Amino acid sequence: MTTSLRTNLLLSALPASALRKLLSGEDPVPLVLSDRLFERGQRARHVYFPIDAFVSLLTPGATQGSAALEVALVGNEGMVGSWLLLGVDAAPLRALVQGGGFAWRVDAKTFGREVAANRILREVFDHYLYVQLVQLAQTAWCTRFHVVESRLARWLLMTKDRAHSREFCITHQFLAQMLGVRRAGVTRAAASLKRRKLIRYSRGDLEIVDVLGLEKAACSCYATDRETYDRVLGRHRK
Repeated sequence: MTTSLRTNLLLSALPASALRKLLSGEDPVPLVLSDRLFERGQRARHVYFPIDAFVSLLTPGATQGSAALEVALVGNEGMVGSWLLLGVDAAPLRALVQGGGFAWRVDAKTFGREVAANRILREVFDHYLYVQLVQLAQTAWCTRFHVVESRLARWLLMTKDRAHSREFCITHQFLAQMLGVRRAGVTRAAASLKRRKLIRYSRGDLEIVDVLGLEKAACSCYATDRETYDRVLGRHRK
């Protein structure tokens, strides 16, 4: 269990005694690609701490069948269900499994009870909630002001960090949905990154060839997100 826990950075920051109470002897559960953990407005019965899976948080359109926009991506650096810290159990966003794998799942009632009883748990999770709010605001700013190519580079780097891999199976249509742009815009942006030898892309298979080059191509939001996380949560790391 200890080895697995170390792969979720929030859980690895907690004292062993608090972890035992929080997890209550549970084993990691599988998260299957494309599964929806929550729909917006749905009551959250569990909180998830990804180990090697990662989850997109999406804001659905106002009308039935309209496109959704990704506003956050959660991997082993975080948790899905942080709004429960505010005493609200209704999910504000859709949670879609973007990369299959495993996660620790904690019952919402257990989570609330243990956070209320343990000051360290409350502090760590409150700090993560703050980081997530800052990142949501950063994503909104990025969507409005940054060009598609730099946003695509940022998204690929974020996915690499959470998938722990430079290779993905992904389509232009999917990328267009995640970034909230037309498919043609993504096609042009991906072609530009490919010409610069930053990525390799063919028939849905994408590989990041030059990580440092892609970081230079990405908008400043990627570095800002990482700096915010390290500054606020770095003090809790063991």
